[in-house]
Amino acid sequence: MEERLKALQAEAEAALRAVGSEQELAEVRARYLGRKGTLREIRQSIGTLAEEERPLVGQWCNQVQKALDAVVEQISAALAAGKLASAQAEETVDVTLPGRMPRVGHEHPLLATMEDLVAIFLGLGFQVAEGPEVENYHYGFEALNYPDDHPAMDEQMTFYIDDDVLLRSQTSTVQIRVMESQAPPVRVVVPGRCFRRDTVDATHSHTFHQIEGLLVDEGVTMADLRGTLEAFAHGLYGQDCHVRFRPDFFPFTEPSAEIALTCTMCHGAGCKVCSRTGYLEVGGCGMVDPNVLQAVGYDSERYTGYAFGMGVERLTMLRHGIDDIRLLYSGDMRFLGQF
Repeated sequence: MEERLKALQAEAEAALRAVGSEQELAEVRARYLGRKGTLREIRQSIGTLAEEERPLVGQWCNQVQKALDAVVEQISAALAAGKLASAQAEETVDVTLPGRMPRVGHEHPLLATMEDLVAIFLGLGFQVAEGPEVENYHYGFEALNYPDDHPAMDEQMTFYIDDDVLLRSQTSTVQIRVMESQAPPVRVVVPGRCFRRDTVDATHSHTFHQIEGLLVDEGVTMADLRGTLEAFAHGLYGQDCHVRFRPDFFPFTEPSAEIALTCTMCHGAGCKVCSRTGYLEVGGCGMVDPNVLQAVGYDSERYTGYAFGMGVERLTMLRHGIDDIRLLYSGDMRFLGQF
């Protein structure tokens, strides 16, 4: 029996030292030291031995159990240490490697263009005015000299909350509020968000931004308007960018004109984007209609003024060569990260 136990101990130690994982260790331990293991079977057979042999065999079994338990503990500690070392190696920071720069946030191209526009007009002596995005029918249409049958008032064109409350379709509503609150001279620009029931496509959105300007004083002419917009074009796009006026119609200005700027794609040479004209439309302008001045209590015989309005999205797209307005609202960092 002694020889059998020594052979069992040697076999078990060899098997234990050959394991490569905690699962294998558990399997080998169960094979030799478990409830159904080989050493357990020998212990159960002690009762069949002669009475004088039993204590000695029991003592040998205990020695083998103790020796194998020590080997199991040693192998288990080695496996745990190896696992820890491997994990530490994976997590170790190599301080000799160059550092990684964190991502730094920056302005959205739409906001950056808006702020640049405001800065240009502040430099020309204008002040910034703001107003509510939810307006009433009076400021949205009546005060701007819209006739009762104008199509812009249709529910298919404007977001109505009820018959008298609507989302503003242009920032001109703030111009009326400004003129009601102060006497001439008035020099303000109004940046802000507007809403129209447009189908979203590459050039239209139901939510968009405008910047409008208003100047009312004595002796203001169309030449002042053109000079202001020419200065704006130079400030945003450079000295090679110029303004073109073409006759147009708006209820709150008379005469009115379409604002077009030198095409930023071909620099005025003519291309597909500008339909070979060399210019791209960006907004509208004109002299403030006398009816609008009279409605806010201004003397239209003494004061004249001009107003203009431009879409900030369109100006941003021209500035950066963007061909789809939806990209500005996509939230796609692959796109926004370029600016």
